Formats: sequence, structure tokens, C-alpha cells
Amino acid sequence: MDSKKIVVLGSTGSIGTQTLEVVDNYSDRLSVLALCAGTNSELMEKQVRKYRPALAVMWSETAAEDLKVRITDCETKVLCGMDGLMEAATLPEADIVLTAVVGMIGIRPTIAAIEAGKDIALANKETLVCAGHIIMPLAKEKGVKILPVDSEHSAIFQSLNGERHNRIEKILLTASGGPFRGMTAEQLKGKTVEDALKHPNWSMGRKITVDSASLVNKGLEVMEARWLFDVPVSGVQVVVHPQSILHSAVEFEDGAVIGQMGTPDMKLPIQYALFYPDRLPMNGKKLNLFEIAEMTFEKPDPDVFRGLSLAIKAANEGGSMPTVFNAANELAVARFLDRKIGFTDIYEIIEKAMDEHKTIDNPSVAQILEAEREVYEKC
Repeated sequence: MDSKKIVVLGSTGSIGTQTLEVVDNYSDRLSVLALCAGTNSELMEKQVRKYRPALAVMWSETAAEDLKVRITDCETKVLCGMDGLMEAATLPEADIVLTAVVGMIGIRPTIAAIEAGKDIALANKETLVCAGHIIMPLAKEKGVKILPVDSEHSAIFQSLNGERHNRIEKILLTASGGPFRGMTAEQLKGKTVEDALKHPNWSMGRKITVDSASLVNKGLEVMEARWLFDVPVSGVQVVVHPQSILHSAVEFEDGAVIGQMGTPDMKLPIQYALFYPDRLPMNGKKLNLFEIAEMTFEKPDPDVFRGLSLAIKAANEGGSMPTVFNAANELAVARFLDRKIGFTDIYEIIEKAMDEHKTIDNPSVAQILEAEREVYEKC
């Protein structure tokens, strides 16, 4: 069997490095055609030497120049910036593009890859949050698969296999609750960066870990689910499930609930997306129901964890408002990680940006990027 050629956008991040672990396990069935990252030229050098891609892209021009010096003895071509990402995403030989870059820079390469007929393994939230109205119709037009890599959306995708013709009553989107589960609004005020980064179940990047603590991440996932599975925002119910065993579920019109369970390991949804529709053996700890003993479910408190309620408000408003929500959160989380603001100030910054924005209906990519720029300027 010919190996599947993959392009990894965001190869030095958490999802990217775990994707390459999947490649290590199936080197006879997966080969790396291109790797793209932000500024970590040291790790990129190691990846280039190990996987020998045709192309390596650094977002930073300085990092790209540094990488060129580091790998002068390799045949890998080095590019930088958006032009580099676009070239990587549209390489003719590529079979699938895994998009795991953080931020709005993932939108244009994803659109370009779809237009070039590439299947997308999607781990970049902003792509659907901000441009779902563009991405999903385009994928349908081009006959391209959008394969979710988020554990929750992968679980929903798996639960819908063979059920596409049946009516969905609602999607049950699970959340661990993060490190601050059960706390009051007053308790949240004094939480530090270290507190927010202590996720109880998942190993993720710093930004997404803070988003999990604020429930902004779950709000973004509601927006993604709306586009991926063609359901209204009101058809997605967030359920706090501290054990992170049931990764999400679907309730159908007849009352049947089908869900996907497994250990909290991101390599499972990554591997499923890369090999879909095949399931291949995976190393690691398997789910043992006797060890789990019990699973619990709780309602989230949107009055305390306002990231969720603000996200749903943005999703219902639609148009350019989800972009504003996302951009304001990115800015606020960066400030929080730099210890310039408190944890609950994240909510205040998002709310202020949304209140000041005049929504643009059905925005183009240019208008989406302009909306983001305006948020950064005003905030």
C-alpha cells in the first residue's frame, strides 16, 4: 500500500508533535511531505532531520533564516510566512493537510488546501469559528473531507457514522470543567497563571489550557460543532464530565444516545482522522471500565464561567461576531499569561470588544481578518 503523504501545519505544537508520534508508529503508511511552525527553529531542525520533508515553513522570517543555516546539509526547502504556508497547503503530492496552527493564520491555508482538493484533518479552531460559513460549503463543493481532530468533535463524528440520514435531537458536547470546576466567581478572581495551567486530564498548549479553564474553549467548540454537523447553536448542549472518558455523544430524535469513550489521549482522534475510515491498532493504555468505576455529569455554570455564555451569544449573533469573540480572547489570554491582567479580566475584555462591534453579516476572509485587526487595535 502506498503511504499517505501528509502536511502538518503547526508541527512543533502539542497536536503537531503528537501527530508525528502517530507517523512514527506507522512510518510504512504515513510520510511527511511538509512541516510548518512558528518560531521554534531548534525543534523544527530536529523534525526536518528525522522526517526529511520536501518543505519546511517558519512563520517568522528570522526563524526561517536560522533554520536555513541549521539544515544546510539537508535537501529540504525552507520558506516563511503566509506564502510558505499556502505553498505547503497546496503541494500537489499531498493527500491530507493537518491544520494545527493556533490563530487566524490557519484560515487562508485551509481554504487554499480545500480548493486544491486536499482532505483536511482539522485542529485549528479559528477556521470554523470565524469562517465556517465559507469553509463548509467550499468543502462540499470540492468533495473534500473535513475530519475533526478535537477529541470532542472526533467523538461526535464517530458517533454519527452510519447515522447521517437520522435526525439529530442534540449534540452532547462534554467538558472536563478544567482546574476551576465548581468554583465561584469570587474564587476565580485570584487565580494565577500556574493555577490555570494545571489541567486535570489533558496535556495541551498554554493558550488552549487557559481557554479550558475559562470555558472559552468549550464555547469555541460549540461554534465548531454548529458548522461541522449542521445543527443550530441551540442544538449543542455542554455537559461537564470530569473524568473525560465519554468524549462526546449524539442524541437522536428517537431518544437513543450514541457516544464515543476512550482514555484522554489526543493521539486517538489524530490517528482516526489520518486513517479514516480505517481503524488501526494504537499503543498506549486502553480504557478499563472496572478502573473507572463511575462517570459523573454536571451542568456548567455560565454565570461563573462566562467564556461559555459569551461564546454562545457570539454564535447566535453570527457574522463577524465570533471573530471578535475569538480575537479578544486571544489578546486577553496573552495578557493573562504575561501576568498583566487577572483571570476574570479575560471575560471583561471579551465582553467589551463584543459590545463595541457592529456585526458584519456573511463576512469575507478579508472582512474577518479586518475584524480581528480592529479588535487588536481597540483593545
